[in-house]
Amino acid sequence: MVLAVLQFDLHIHDAQSLKDKRRVVASIKARLHQDHLAAVAEVAHQDTLNLARMALAIIGSDARHLAQTLDRLTAKIRELAAPDAELGDTHRQLIHQDQLQAMADAPDARGPLPDDITNDLITRGMNALEHPDL
Repeated sequence: MVLAVLQFDLHIHDAQSLKDKRRVVASIKARLHQDHLAAVAEVAHQDTLNLARMALAIIGSDARHLAQTLDRLTAKIRELAAPDAELGDTHRQLIHQDQLQAMADAPDARGPLPDDITNDLITRGMNALEHPDL
């Protein structure tokens, strides 16, 4: 099992209210989930009108395929965002099952994690390993 994580910033144009921003964010989240069965959430800058940090996670068995899927998803996000928003910085990470298992076996040896979002996704991935039926 491989957990693929993509974090990305959306720079939202002409948002006059949080309602305007949330309309753009909700539209992108819905399309990514609907078309790719990806877990997507706004994870930071919720109260900032013109910026949204999003995180997307997918799980699979082939790291190469997941990396290619993240490439396609990045291009799709760029397409979905226009003309209301622009894709900003992106960060991607592939976490393999043995890495997840090592983290589960020795939580103090995890080392520095990029941020709390990845930490939460790793925890969820470890839970998926322990309870594959859920």
